[in-house]
Amino acid sequence: MRYLFGSARGRCVPLCVTDGTRHRQEFRIIEPFALSPDADPVGPPPPPQSGRARRWLVLYPRAIPLVIFLALAAITALSVFAIESNARARERAVMREYAQGVAAALDRSGSGFSSYLRAGAALFASVEEVSPETFDSFVRALKLNTDYSGAEGIGWIPVIEARDIDAFLARTRLRQPAFPDIYPRPASATGRIAPVTMFAPANSRNRRALGYDMYSEPARAAAMAEAEVTLRPAASGRIVLVQETSGTAPAFAIYMPVFRKADSAGERPLAGFVYTPFRAREFLDSAIDREGASRFGVRLYDGEPSTGHLLVAHSISDAAKETVAQEVTIADRKLMLVVESADAQVLSPLSMVTLLFGLALASLLMLLARLLTQQAFEDQARLAFFEEQHSIRNSLTRELNHRVKNTLANVLSILSLTRRRASGLDDFADSLEGRIRALSATHDLLTVTDWGTTPIRAVIEAELQHFRAVLDDAILLDGPELELAPNDALSFGLAVHELATNAAKYGALSVAGGNVTIRWRRVEGGANETPLAEVEWQETGGPPVASERRRGFGTELIEKVVAHELRQPVTLDFAPSGVRCVLHVPVRRPADFRIREKEADRRVKKK
Repeated sequence: MRYLFGSARGRCVPLCVTDGTRHRQEFRIIEPFALSPDADPVGPPPPPQSGRARRWLVLYPRAIPLVIFLALAAITALSVFAIESNARARERAVMREYAQGVAAALDRSGSGFSSYLRAGAALFASVEEVSPETFDSFVRALKLNTDYSGAEGIGWIPVIEARDIDAFLARTRLRQPAFPDIYPRPASATGRIAPVTMFAPANSRNRRALGYDMYSEPARAAAMAEAEVTLRPAASGRIVLVQETSGTAPAFAIYMPVFRKADSAGERPLAGFVYTPFRAREFLDSAIDREGASRFGVRLYDGEPSTGHLLVAHSISDAAKETVAQEVTIADRKLMLVVESADAQVLSPLSMVTLLFGLALASLLMLLARLLTQQAFEDQARLAFFEEQHSIRNSLTRELNHRVKNTLANVLSILSLTRRRASGLDDFADSLEGRIRALSATHDLLTVTDWGTTPIRAVIEAELQHFRAVLDDAILLDGPELELAPNDALSFGLAVHELATNAAKYGALSVAGGNVTIRWRRVEGGANETPLAEVEWQETGGPPVASERRRGFGTELIEKVVAHELRQPVTLDFAPSGVRCVLHVPVRRPADFRIREKEADRRVKKK
């Protein structure tokens, strides 16, 4: 076993002061170049905050770094959340502005064509009959740009009774020889029909609409009925234009009623309708082109946003993450414009930079905190080790001083016993020399060891050799062969030495006729416990033990130091008939204390 007696400032020197029967021991730090008895061996205490922080680092070496990481990660998450919230708010603001722009463009297109239809209704109401010449003159005056607005053109629909179909066809074919039959043909001769009579521009595609009865389709009929009642342009719901060959492209139409001049009864009979059909996709594209291309998707619904009411959609590839709805009114019909956005980026660039920086900083601080906690833990372990070594050093120094005094007392006792039993000067000198050598051998056995196992009998005999040389028959040893580990043998030897010295000074070995019996036996422990050697020291025939006595250093050494080193309780009974002491010494396997030896060596070498 090795002990550290050095310090960071200099050498640690024990100073012993003896006053009568008591001795006092002090330790002072000697600087390398100066000796100051008032030198303070301990530096100024750390600030309370530093000590508290270090204590937390030692108590929670894993929790503190984790808490720091989680705190910074939470701050980073809140920052990213705030950045993303602001980004989404800006995105929604841009979407709302874009939706308002597209809605305004759609409203302008619808309002413009509604104005054309109002003008046409006013013109046709002023003539007795709308002829092809009148219709062509009106169309030329409008200068329609149907490619830009998404409108198919403008047409005239007279309203006639179903019974007058033949007369109407005959009259119309006089001016339009290629005019087709009315379709679908009404099932009965009652009611009204509204065939498309004229349409501009007059191309082959639009000619397919001539002769189509607008009242035959419910959506068109409802819009025409509303326009007749409100006397304003009215838009239809979703329809499919007659011009379409595929029959799938969504469309809608705006109708404006035309009334004849009031008759004698003051009533104005319905003459027909001026209307404009729109292809929904081209109508929406024209508004988007005016507003400018965007990364947003656009959907136009006839009323509430649902699959059944969808007119047209410019969808984006990904699922919509954000949507903004904007109401649009086209000829008194409520449409719903929905702008949608699906940002492909999970996080904005600023959020990504903030997240990466925050996580990197959190990881760095966690690593730094982990290093600090590890350093604090190691420092705490070093301080505990130094305190333990300091305590052991103090105890051993006190024991050394005490043993020196005991050794001198033993020498005096041996000298006295030898003088009483010596037959002459030569005999006295020889006996004294042999006993002094035995005392030296005992000291060597306890302090200079090769860390091998030591028989318990050898330890006892080494400690009692100088007494047995004089009082051989007064000391009885009895017990089996047991081997002790080096550290345990040293501690046990200290106890035997103190008991023997006490017996020589005050106990059974101090008077003639006194006896000391030392017996030991092996006591097996449990399944996972180390066997013990139970050693009993019993004194008989000595002077009576006083009931009131001063507690000496030897008693304290046995009950505290030896018991602590052996990790076993010590029973010390000062009965009037003689001192009795029971010690329990571990009987360890060689592998146990060899491992301890290596660990101790490594700890010392690290320092």
